[in-house]
Amino acid sequence: MSETTLSGYRVLAIVTNYGVEQDELVVPVEHLRGRGATVVVAAASRDAVQTLVGDKDPGRTVQPDATYGDAGSDFDLLLIPGGTLNADALRLESGALDTVRAFASSGRPIAAICHGPWALAEAGVVEGRTVTSYASLRTDLRNAGATWVDQPVSIDDGGPFTLVTSRTPDDLDDFLPAVEKALASSHEG
Repeated sequence: MSETTLSGYRVLAIVTNYGVEQDELVVPVEHLRGRGATVVVAAASRDAVQTLVGDKDPGRTVQPDATYGDAGSDFDLLLIPGGTLNADALRLESGALDTVRAFASSGRPIAAICHGPWALAEAGVVEGRTVTSYASLRTDLRNAGATWVDQPVSIDDGGPFTLVTSRTPDDLDDFLPAVEKALASSHEG
């Protein structure tokens, strides 16, 4: 996809203010911005987001651009990074879940990595879909009606919205091109 520019595309990343896995937020945000996309990071509050490395060591802090409630809805793709603490708290945030449901119901693509798919299960948008995630979410996703697969990236474009999922930060090399493709195709048709 090195020939493709993402200028004019808008991505919303939703996180909580503590516990997001650093590389699952920072790497996709920097990658997409580097390709020309506008990426807005929305958190529960405007306080700095403390990332973690390996769910335990403090990583970089990221200043959110918005909260869930004031981010707006003019986005082409939703990005949901993981991190166990972040993802567990995110699925309890009504504003975040409303955002997930709004993207799904409008047919816009969603990309989630590692523990990020927990929010998809909580929002009720994975039934009948094929997904991957961190292995410990397998049962939760199956119980939510998804087919869980163990592979670096799953691209399910057979439903009302394209769903891109990956297992861990180790899969970012597979995840990023799939996210880019889903984003680029969001303006087709």
